[in-house]
Amino acid sequence: MFGIGMTEMMIVLVIILVVFGARKLPEIGSGLGKGIKSFKSGMLGKEEDAPDTDRLEESSPEKAGEPKKT
Repeated sequence: MFGIGMTEMMIVLVIILVVFGARKLPEIGSGLGKGIKSFKSGMLGKEEDAPDTDRLEESSPEKAGEPKKT
């Protein structure tokens, strides 16, 4: 993989750990994973991350028969 050996990979990982800190690494990994998943679904034409409008309409007081408070 690009001529990168195990030693070089370990050095890069240690530098990333020092720069971002141990607490931020899981958040960064999660964000990166979600980004890759979103990219793949976008390439396939899927829209899984669209907001759920049905859930928003159910919580609306007008849909439940209650008058709108102004």
